[in-house]
Amino acid sequence: MITLVTLPSGSMGRTRMRAFVITGPGVGAVADVPEPVAEPGQVIVEVDRVGVCGTDMEFYAGDMAYLHSGDAAFPVRIGHEWCGHVVEAGAEPDASWIGRRVTGDTMLGCRRCSRCLAGRQHLCEERHEIGVRHGWPGALAERLTVPTSALVALPDEVDSVLGALVEPGGNALRAVRGASLLPGDCMLVIGAGAIGLLVAQIAQARGAEVHIVGRSPRSLDFARGLGFARTTTLDGLDRGHAFRAVVDASNSKDSPTLAVNLVDPGGRVVLIGISGEPSLIDSRDLALKDVTAVGVLSASGGLEETVGLYASGAVDPRPLVAATVGLDATAAILAGERPADAGAGPKFHIDPRR
Repeated sequence: MITLVTLPSGSMGRTRMRAFVITGPGVGAVADVPEPVAEPGQVIVEVDRVGVCGTDMEFYAGDMAYLHSGDAAFPVRIGHEWCGHVVEAGAEPDASWIGRRVTGDTMLGCRRCSRCLAGRQHLCEERHEIGVRHGWPGALAERLTVPTSALVALPDEVDSVLGALVEPGGNALRAVRGASLLPGDCMLVIGAGAIGLLVAQIAQARGAEVHIVGRSPRSLDFARGLGFARTTTLDGLDRGHAFRAVVDASNSKDSPTLAVNLVDPGGRVVLIGISGEPSLIDSRDLALKDVTAVGVLSASGGLEETVGLYASGAVDPRPLVAATVGLDATAAILAGERPADAGAGPKFHIDPRR
């Protein structure tokens, strides 16, 4: 094996690095861990920025479903929304990535099964998920190992803030695709969090008339500040609109039923939010309204187009990021604390180099 290395300043001779490690429910800290080693077909990325999402907070609280199914176990190194630059390659054919700014797919399939061979690696039974499933270390660290097959290059127009928003943006893009909207169609988004707002931004960029239902006054005010005037609580929703599609981007167990009730006959319900409890939909309602229900798992297949949307300026989600903090502040963010100087957005980023 020929290993090619480009060493950043200060890394020569290093065998350890800083990473955030969760060792149990509500217990996590920055630790010194071994530096990653790239095998053939892999690269090492020096991480520039990492986004924190609801899945990360569920891991920290000990509620994440994979902890109970056996697909994940403590200790866990989280972080699956990331960007950085490649500093090392595992073999000579991978060396063309060195020096490039990248983000990447969270879902790492086996590359042998029928789903992987059909481009559906996010559904592979044996898949690893970076920072989430089967122990693949996440990006809340100085460096990250990534297969070259998962890498997505970032152009200069996509800065580090946007780069770490590509993964959640890819999820949102796939939800908008699932809605199958035409310009001028009316769409309702349930949930004014980061994913809901990304869905709204992408759908609006495609010409849809977007309505948002949220719960907290802070989130609703923030959504209005982004230019979404049709934003309200459920009680204030004008149900006279013919919603061609309803996207559930919430974590409420009641929202899928609400989505089916609100969508126009013949429309589409897209389910991207996941509740901690079972959600029930009466299949009779789907059949009698001729509604199509679409589930969305992951950003796989949507990352490159999301990069293009950001690079062109058609979608700018940077206002969603309330603050960027250093690695030592990770536990506080995961516990739900907001820095005193944070903006109103729902998203927090972490710079592992700080």
